Amino acid sequence: MGTSKGNGKYIETPERMWELFLAYVQEVKSQPRYKFVFVGKDGNKEKEELERPLTMEGFELYVADLGIAQDLSHYFSNADKAYDDYLAICSRIRKAIRKDQIEGGMVGQYNASITQRLNGLAEKTHNEVKIEQPLFND
Repeated sequence: MGTSKGNGKYIETPERMWELFLAYVQEVKSQPRYKFVFVGKDGNKEKEELERPLTMEGFELYVADLGIAQDLSHYFSNADKAYDDYLAICSRIRKAIRKDQIEGGMVGQYNASITQRLNGLAEKTHNEVKIEQPLFND
């Protein structure tokens, strides 16, 4: 775990947090996952490259793996108002992750159903049943 600085924060400045996020993005996007697909009538296997999506959990684990901080929730929740200076960067990080997931889901790069659920985008339908009673019985 990282060592606390004089101000009590493991990530010294909002600018440093943004630098860490950009490094996380670079790592994720430069290290794809692979799946094997069968092609041709002979059923030969080929490796298909899959771009990895950005996730909040991935960013938090990236920072933890660097030994900086094990948990970033206090930066993003700002519950004790000690991280007011980080609000804009935290909001930008959330939006960047969400944008990557939504756009990837929209073009079929990522599983659209999972993307919808993660980002609260599930289509909602409202069904209403009305039963009318006649005023006069015939």
